[in-house]
Amino acid sequence: MSATAHPLLDWSPEAVVFDCDGTLMDSERHWQDARNRAFREFGLRPPRGFADRAKGVHYLDCGRMMAQETNKPDLAPDLAEALLRHFLALVAEEPLTMPGAVEFVRALSGRLPLAVASNCPLVVVEESLGRAGLRGHFEHVVVPSEVPGEAAGSPDEAGGPGAAEGADGRPEGADAADGAPGGGAGGSPGEEDGAGPVRPKPWPDVYATAARLCGVRPEAALAVEDSLTGVESARRAGLRVLGVGPLADENDAGRADLWVTALNAEQLLTWVRDRVPPPAP
Repeated sequence: MSATAHPLLDWSPEAVVFDCDGTLMDSERHWQDARNRAFREFGLRPPRGFADRAKGVHYLDCGRMMAQETNKPDLAPDLAEALLRHFLALVAEEPLTMPGAVEFVRALSGRLPLAVASNCPLVVVEESLGRAGLRGHFEHVVVPSEVPGEAAGSPDEAGGPGAAEGADGRPEGADAADGAPGGGAGGSPGEEDGAGPVRPKPWPDVYATAARLCGVRPEAALAVEDSLTGVESARRAGLRVLGVGPLADENDAGRADLWVTALNAEQLLTWVRDRVPPPAP
């Protein structure tokens, strides 16, 4: 396929915002193992098809799903805590990047602003990207700033800026804070300007915030996503979307502007060379 064979590849974004899990980092396998370990820890059996339903879901919401689908609603907080604990242990043992992720990020780095918008706690994103040697390529990392499931309104309402970190690892507009599980850093811009906290995907907040921090309008930014939850979030925020990775249902490919199997696809690297301005001298 030539670099101009698809409308998305005939366009030059002003910023690129990446998901982390399953897009940059090969962590979905770790999340699946962590879910299984958490189920076993409490003597529970994973419901059929749970892995597909849980993909891309914030770990607190996932803990609630695990509890509800096993008819143990009171265990939601404990399952969420166990899930995160097991996941962090697995990441520390074996950090893995997705095929082509390092090459694609390095090709874009320095050409335009790059950010990460993730449903994971800040400590997970920082640990994963740092161990993979990718953290320095991203100017901003945006994660949810509140407990999922407690926000008012609907996911169609765009949220304001919130829990984010700059390339130096400090929260945007705030002093450095502990990356506590479940919420990102405190003292975020959203708290300062009254726009409210950042809600997790599929709400549009993380992508809307990332585009703002990159200094571009959402429609001028490209989101790179592997999950349908993330694709929905990015589209609601107004970004164009490049989907990546395998799909359970090929009909879902149409939810993104373009879907590729991996980030080292030759058409993408050609697109970077042809359509993304080179770094300033």
